[in-house]
Amino acid sequence: MFRRVAIIGGGAAAATLISELLDRPSAQPLHLDWYTGTQEMARGVAYGTRSSRHLLNVRAASMSLFTGKPRGFLDYAQRGDSSVAGTDFLPRRLYGDYLEAEVRGTLARAADRGHDVQVKPFDVDALVPEKDGVTVIQGDESQRVDAAILAIGSLPPQPLGGVEPTVLDSGKYIVDPWRFLATAQFDPAPREVVVIGLGLTAADVLLELGAQWPQAHFIALSRHGKLPEAHMLDPSMPLDDGGELFEALRDAPDMRSWMRLMRESIADADDWRSVVDGLRPHLPTLWQELPTTERERFLRHVRWAWERVRHRMPPQVAETLAGLERDGRLLRRPGRMQHVRAEGDRLRVSVAPRGGRQPESLTADLVVQTVGLNTDVRRTKHALVRQLSTNGHVLADPLGLGLQAEPDGRLRYEGGAWPNFFAIGSMLRGTLWETTAIPEIRQQARSLAERIFAP
Repeated sequence: MFRRVAIIGGGAAAATLISELLDRPSAQPLHLDWYTGTQEMARGVAYGTRSSRHLLNVRAASMSLFTGKPRGFLDYAQRGDSSVAGTDFLPRRLYGDYLEAEVRGTLARAADRGHDVQVKPFDVDALVPEKDGVTVIQGDESQRVDAAILAIGSLPPQPLGGVEPTVLDSGKYIVDPWRFLATAQFDPAPREVVVIGLGLTAADVLLELGAQWPQAHFIALSRHGKLPEAHMLDPSMPLDDGGELFEALRDAPDMRSWMRLMRESIADADDWRSVVDGLRPHLPTLWQELPTTERERFLRHVRWAWERVRHRMPPQVAETLAGLERDGRLLRRPGRMQHVRAEGDRLRVSVAPRGGRQPESLTADLVVQTVGLNTDVRRTKHALVRQLSTNGHVLADPLGLGLQAEPDGRLRYEGGAWPNFFAIGSMLRGTLWETTAIPEIRQQARSLAERIFAP
């Protein structure tokens, strides 16, 4: 058993792990140092939004923090509103409230179970893993722990290539959409906004700015110009357990075969969503068995299509965005951003359209970058991750998908895998692929807690 443990990170993954560690019976007490950073405890970026327009993209009944209490979030929501149903897509800020309440309750009960918990609202400056422990350095203090877990979420967003420094200095190119949305206020002034990316983050930006800026017009640019697919109003059941398709995919680990098998399964199904959802429990295994060359092909050619069917929008979000399009306020464009330059008090965006046509240009008052989670350790400015990488304590995933790790979360270095240094959540994407949603994080947290308490 690891008796002294440090958790680095204050978001949802850390909150899930804290609850798994402290709410289970143990013969030995645990000394836990939780370095939450400067953000609000438990909420992280995903659930830190205060806008009621930003909804969970998973139904309420599937969002419990604990596998042993499957109605946890639903019960919490219904205490505030008895009309809430398990099939509803609820505001993410409500889920943040639930996470915070659960963690505070867990911390309050920890002393009764004999645990010693220190919540430290600071960032960790450095970690030094060794085979018999990990040294945690914060400011002038250092602590030796038996095990440490990185639960830092995704890395800070970085501007895309081709954005001129003067554009970044102007404040008219938004690299971090969440920080920007947190301060956005109602403004009736007309403006032209270019949104780069068309995933779920783009949907949130368009929802919020579309409401806050009623005279704004938006051009949303992405490789194929398509928004995420939408959930059905009524939930569909996964296709059995996905087992038959899973075995067929395992037997043919290459993108051409996978695309063919997926098309055949979807053609035989009443709803394509049931095929995608049936595969979900098997995705880590499939990803681990996929050769690196095929992973590269997936990222180049298939990822955009998979993401839009796997990570779907609530139906009411899809309808609101469709309304923006009907009103002529939202135009979706397929193409790639080449560069952004300042032109007077506006910005000029050069776009390479699909099909090899001549580059086009757009003018905008504001450009918002919404290209999804950043997990590229090789180019990050995250101080702790850079320290770990520079000192050889961790290895970057070669495809920019977080850190190299074993399937159980143990982080790798040149000599193998650390026995006492783990990650949970987004930094494991290169190992597990499916690792950013609450159901998967919940399972990772349970497995990690079992390992930490193992004799």
